[in-house]
Amino acid sequence: MLDIRLIRDDPAAFDAAMARRGKPTDAATILDLDRRRREIVTELQVGQARRNEASKAIGAAKAKKDEDTAAALMAEVATLKQRLPELEAEEAQLGGELDGLLASLPNLPLADVPEGADENDNHLIHERGRRPTFDFAIREHDAIGPALGLDFETGALLSGARFTLVRGHMAKLARALGQFGLDVLTRDHGYEEIVPPLLVRDETMFGTGQLPKFAEDLFRTTDGRWLIPTSEVSLTNIVREKILADLPLRFTALTPCFRSEAGAAGRDTRGFIRQHQFDKAEMVSIVEPDQSEAEHERMTAIAEDVLTRLELPFRRMKLCTGDMGFSAARTYDIEVWLPGQDRYREVSSCSTCTDFQARRMNARFRPEGEKATRFVHTLNGSGLVVGRTIVAILENYQQADGSVVVPNVLQPYLGGLNRLEPR
Repeated sequence: MLDIRLIRDDPAAFDAAMARRGKPTDAATILDLDRRRREIVTELQVGQARRNEASKAIGAAKAKKDEDTAAALMAEVATLKQRLPELEAEEAQLGGELDGLLASLPNLPLADVPEGADENDNHLIHERGRRPTFDFAIREHDAIGPALGLDFETGALLSGARFTLVRGHMAKLARALGQFGLDVLTRDHGYEEIVPPLLVRDETMFGTGQLPKFAEDLFRTTDGRWLIPTSEVSLTNIVREKILADLPLRFTALTPCFRSEAGAAGRDTRGFIRQHQFDKAEMVSIVEPDQSEAEHERMTAIAEDVLTRLELPFRRMKLCTGDMGFSAARTYDIEVWLPGQDRYREVSSCSTCTDFQARRMNARFRPEGEKATRFVHTLNGSGLVVGRTIVAILENYQQADGSVVVPNVLQPYLGGLNRLEPR
């Protein structure tokens, strides 16, 4: 959530920042609502003070047998007792409207985020790795996978479109990737492994920005809980309503993720790219504000390290204002090369959210030597998305006979198995 003081201090800059994100707003409307609420709060505080003062004065007047003054004071108190609840209700209404309006606004983009409408306006930062060459007809993953254990038909039979049954050696590859990702993040980069809840409450989803705006992209249970679309939700909310002492905190979890993909009809409906359920090793960092720039670079480099170890070619893109997520102030996408599609596709996304999520969660820290608290900064990134990484391995390591070579770094996780053979 945005800090209302930023809007008060420079409404023109706020409007310009929202316009960069393609979300035209009118700061004057927000500030008028804020002004009216503050006026009501002031009137309420003055009225409460006067009620208390007058109530005490009634006793003093009666003690002096000044019945006229006592009667006048009693009438004033009666009027205040009628008016104050009206003011409280009006303040609650205005405060709810203001909070709802602020909660609907995305984070402000950092100054270095390129302006643009969609993915076509993202900026290339660098490319890494060598693209493979083939002396046979290259196939896409959905043509390679079924013979190796990606059972699209049975997945659809069990659960409908965008669900896949993964079996045999392909299931072992999926397990190996998850374990490999966790090992890199915990053993080599110091993330604390967490096993978080997969079902969360409304306020948890609100804390990271999924609610109220993106409810249609989520799955909800019959008891009103939500299936997490990413473990970012659970991991970031670990610090909600807390004043933290030891920062930075770095968490990781390998969990199933659930997304309804509302509005994505016609996009990647074939194969293993855009599934309703997938596994992902997530990274979350909680840092002091002056650490967040360096932490964003660190996190993105870790996501790149995972792909480098898998010997998969990739590139880093800086997302433009129109392509960033709701809570992000800056996002780097890591896109892996898919020779079957002859294009790069996103396999990891690393974002700094500055204090946007922290305000929604009321997550704070107390700087050394200071009495006042400040909001922390939160960051999140995909350490390893199992499904899309499988897609990349199938397409980059495919062989003419339909087999797929196992990346060297994964072979110990598969008992030395170095090739997946068609069944």
